[in-house]
Amino acid sequence: MERLQGIAVSPGVAIGEVLVLDNEGFRIPRRFLPRDAVEDELERLHQAIAAATAEIERHRVRVSEQLGKDSAAIFSAHIQMLNDRSLRHKLEEMIRQRHYSPEYSVSRALRHYAKVIQSLDGDYMPERATDIFDIEKRLLRHLFGKRREELAHINAEVLVLAHTLTPSETSNLNPKYVKGFVTEIGGAGSHTAIVAEALGIPAVVGIGPFLTNVSGGETAIIDGYQGLVILHPDEETIARYRHEVVQYRSHAAKLEKLRDLPGETADKVRIQLLGNIEFPYEVEQCQKRGADGIGLYRTEFLFLSRDTEPTEEEQTAAYTAVATALRGQPVVMRTIDLGADKMPGMPRPDDEANPFLGLRSIRLALKNPEMFRTQLRAILRASTAGNISIMFPLISTLLELKHAKMVLREAREDLEEEGTPFDKDIKVGMMVEVPSAVLMLDHFAEEVDFFSIGTNDLIQYALAVDRSNKDVAGLYTGSDPSVLRLINMAIQVAKKHEVPISMCGQMSGNPLYTMLLLGLGLRSLSVTPAALPEIKQVCRRVDITSCERVAHRALELESARDVKTYLKEELAKFLPELPV
Repeated sequence: MERLQGIAVSPGVAIGEVLVLDNEGFRIPRRFLPRDAVEDELERLHQAIAAATAEIERHRVRVSEQLGKDSAAIFSAHIQMLNDRSLRHKLEEMIRQRHYSPEYSVSRALRHYAKVIQSLDGDYMPERATDIFDIEKRLLRHLFGKRREELAHINAEVLVLAHTLTPSETSNLNPKYVKGFVTEIGGAGSHTAIVAEALGIPAVVGIGPFLTNVSGGETAIIDGYQGLVILHPDEETIARYRHEVVQYRSHAAKLEKLRDLPGETADKVRIQLLGNIEFPYEVEQCQKRGADGIGLYRTEFLFLSRDTEPTEEEQTAAYTAVATALRGQPVVMRTIDLGADKMPGMPRPDDEANPFLGLRSIRLALKNPEMFRTQLRAILRASTAGNISIMFPLISTLLELKHAKMVLREAREDLEEEGTPFDKDIKVGMMVEVPSAVLMLDHFAEEVDFFSIGTNDLIQYALAVDRSNKDVAGLYTGSDPSVLRLINMAIQVAKKHEVPISMCGQMSGNPLYTMLLLGLGLRSLSVTPAALPEIKQVCRRVDITSCERVAHRALELESARDVKTYLKEELAKFLPELPV
């Protein structure tokens, strides 16, 4: 049994067979062959070995001619390993006796050899293991050819293990079959993590290199609460986690009873509880959990789930569907919040060493005014179907906000000239997720109808922590006193200028922070659909006087660890049964 620690990004526990997705996108399922297909599959294996051998030989000849025989020796060694009698016998035995597919046989056998070599002493052993992985990939390329299978085509229950998953790949996962996923790289607050949570798929990222230690078809456990992955679990561990799954389902069933009860504190202070969504179908999930509306519709996922930019008509249809389904409840539509590297059909920007500080979000929109205007037109057109507001992300300067409002004004004028109806009183707000915005919030207050604090980016920029970098992931926390002071400053300025303010970042969906946020003065929280019942439970158990006491004390503490410990202790007084 092997336990690996990563970053928990989507809660839940999943137990099952793994499906390995290697760095080149190969699915390596444990596919069993029908008896009458064995000979054909053996022939396919032999052809792949021959093709890979010929390919390596061509490389060997070219390198030998250009750089000399010594430099080409590695390719000779690869040819020797590829045609090793014991390896070929092992592969043929797995196909004949166990009816494994050639792809699975190659992956399982070569990874086993690599693991054995890595366990041996000697400075050159890691290099030999790397040679074996190189041979595995080469063979798989010839075996798969054009028969690579898409993640969207998975039709059996699996846990996906991958080096990384893009947001678009994640959005195409079917929760009916993909019960959880783990990636070697990634961090909290990434778009991939956000999509996983939206889909309700337990996920752990930032594990580090581990794919070489596991083969498709083996059993694993994903603990999306603790950020833990257990490979080759024993029966006792499996039984314990299965019991935890039953307990969680029982707890979730109890929380369902809160659906029709108002979001209010024990002393009857009304708290607006809204949902964060990525996809139109999530509206139903929010309604089932008693949401008061949608506080954040991440419209960028309409762009991520395809290879081309969505048309105005397609966007209008999607936004209209959300507004109509809400039957008059509010929905805040955030304009596109992506980097140029993730936009379909858009070239990757030069010198984008740190995408979080580069051309992204509102900056990208303003650099592409036609795309931006098209989206704004679509939102305006959909505004006749319901209670829609527009929100601009990552505003860092007053000039950016005024520029965005100018493009919106142009979109409005276009529709007016065309005679296309839209809500002329539509509200316009902005995300507060950059320290500069907090410091200038009194000026922004004169330009917008509402604010929404986005803690994912605010934490990242306040603490200078790349939220996708596992090496500094421990520094990325909403408990840091500086983050609390920024949040408090934003709330107080908004209150002074009588501008409504909400929070839609991950902090708002974590029950650990609910008392603190209510004590600081927030009366509107927007969270993932899955988090709605638990946040409502906390709200209904606590009173504002206690929350204000907690907030006052938390602001006096000097370290994130002290803040987190204190918040846990205070929450336990009201909800001792709640694990945080």
